[in-house]
Amino acid sequence: MAAQPTDEILEATYRALCEHGYADLTVQDIADNSEKSKATIHYHYDSKHDLFEAFLEDLYDDYTDHVDDVSGETHREQLLALVEFSLAEGGDVPGIDFRTAMLEIKAQAPYDEGFRERLTDFDGYLADRIESVVAAGVEAGEFRDDVDPETTAEFLVTTIKGAHTRRVSVNHPLDRIRETLAEYVETRLVADGAEVTA
Repeated sequence: MAAQPTDEILEATYRALCEHGYADLTVQDIADNSEKSKATIHYHYDSKHDLFEAFLEDLYDDYTDHVDDVSGETHREQLLALVEFSLAEGGDVPGIDFRTAMLEIKAQAPYDEGFRERLTDFDGYLADRIESVVAAGVEAGEFRDDVDPETTAEFLVTTIKGAHTRRVSVNHPLDRIRETLAEYVETRLVADGAEVTA
């Protein structure tokens, strides 16, 4: 299936966002990163804001596909893989420039209902996935029976999101928090003597 004009515009938006950040980004910057003219972009999107709502929707679809691909043979392995995925750096993972720009977008969320709703979807999807893995692990006896899946998911997602903010704001590395959360899973969630089966 041939690529749609909007696909190229959204890809150009990603490149321009990494280069310029959100606050200073113009539609012309996006046009400069694609073969589409500024007029063509305005034909598909009425404003920079509308374009970014579409961009976040597209990013969400890609994000959920990646979250769905995270797997493991046991509930413990699945949860550790989700932590690893959420705190990964390098390779195909978006770099610091993109994450910095996303932090700028997040800063707009308290004042922009559209941005807030879309960003809430990201948090909710990861939290739901973690909660379901933890609940299944408790049910299987792999995780302790006093572990609350909803509270655990809330804690892990909040910690992960906070770690990304620190990474962007003060260049704090993610590896230590990744190790700490892995230790949390092993020492606070996994049941003593549990038969680790999926």
